[in-house]
Amino acid sequence: MTGPQADGYGRGAAILSVGIGVTGLITYAYFSLASHTLSESDYGGITLLWSAVFITVSVLYRPVEQLLSRTIADRAAHGYKGRDHLRVAGIIQLTLGAAFAVAALLLRGPIEDDLFGGSQTLYWVLIVTVLAYAVSYFARGCLAGSRRFGLYGGLVLMEASSRVLFALAVAVGIASGQSVVALGMVAAPIVSLAVVPFALGRVAPAARTAEVEATARAGDETFMGEPAGEPEFTLSHGTGFAVAVLLIMLAEQTFLNAGPLLVKATEGDEGAALAGFTFNVLLIARAPLQLFQAVQTSILPHLTRLGVRGETDPFRRTVNVTLIAIAGFAAAVALVMLAAGPAVMDLVFGGDFEYDRFGLVLISLGMGLYLSAATLNQALLARGQARQACAAWLAAAGGFVVFLIVPEFDDRVLQVEVGYVAAALVLCGLLYALYRREASDGPAAA
Repeated sequence: MTGPQADGYGRGAAILSVGIGVTGLITYAYFSLASHTLSESDYGGITLLWSAVFITVSVLYRPVEQLLSRTIADRAAHGYKGRDHLRVAGIIQLTLGAAFAVAALLLRGPIEDDLFGGSQTLYWVLIVTVLAYAVSYFARGCLAGSRRFGLYGGLVLMEASSRVLFALAVAVGIASGQSVVALGMVAAPIVSLAVVPFALGRVAPAARTAEVEATARAGDETFMGEPAGEPEFTLSHGTGFAVAVLLIMLAEQTFLNAGPLLVKATEGDEGAALAGFTFNVLLIARAPLQLFQAVQTSILPHLTRLGVRGETDPFRRTVNVTLIAIAGFAAAVALVMLAAGPAVMDLVFGGDFEYDRFGLVLISLGMGLYLSAATLNQALLARGQARQACAAWLAAAGGFVVFLIVPEFDDRVLQVEVGYVAAALVLCGLLYALYRREASDGPAAA
């Protein structure tokens, strides 16, 4: 990896790591405060609301974020000046937001009564929060693609900071109740929109950069089958990529949230409290994803630019170094969970549940496999292999759901833990096989 490329990726990941790392700690504080101040049933409702919000926004809006991140980086490296990609991404995002609003209104009864136990507040928090995140994720894609990582980190930090203030208000007695804690989820994306004018002010440099000139001198004005000159970015092109990533995001959220939701649906009166406990266990896997967003956000545009320049060795080194770092991190977390996992979880979340040491270690290892799979996924997206990656995600997530439904485990939490690790292993293996195959065959069209 040469100097400017390496510095750009490393600096971007470092900046985002600070912002998103702090964000992860603040998010932990939000749930810790909520867990200590609310009843187990009310806290379970908060975790279900969180799961519903982030399943929805990740599935609906991250495809556009990824589309913008990859496309802006690709077009900037080629020196293209048009903005058709912004119009196409905006149309897709507006369509997805409108579809959600219509579906949520039509399904108000099942959502409000069956999922949220009749709470109108939680229902309306869900709708307003999801719609507000449409603009937030569009801005994230623009910031990532144009490598404005400081603003990206500021955006997510503002989200987490504004959210935790509502839980803190309940903890110190300024306010009380589940509704106040839930309103923090509405405030988060709305407050973060303060950075949107900066995000949309300059999406990509208008002039050709030294990187583009170097590519041109090398005679490589094509990438993934695109012709020289400035090709039209069509709605069908953007939609094809976005649909594949949407399905990947659906599978991703199945990994992270199917456990608590299925526990809630199958455990009767104790379902909400047990779902909250299961959610706490999976936070070992979920919380590092907050930090990993720094890598995930910066690595896609970085790998895309390396693909434009035909720099195969730096591409592979970037992926390999990231995988090695993930392995080391997962091993460290597993050792901590082995030594003091139950005590740490009791301290952070309280409650009457007993955390199993073996289960916590399992989730730590599964987290490492999952983060490795996410890294390989970004490499495949950068190479234009969204559809192939999508098939692997759907197969692994489908197997996870079947495992949670079909076998009869007396310990439902252990069932979630074992299923998560097994599914993450399958996913990592499938994506690695695709990555190795595409490395030998060469990139394909997006």
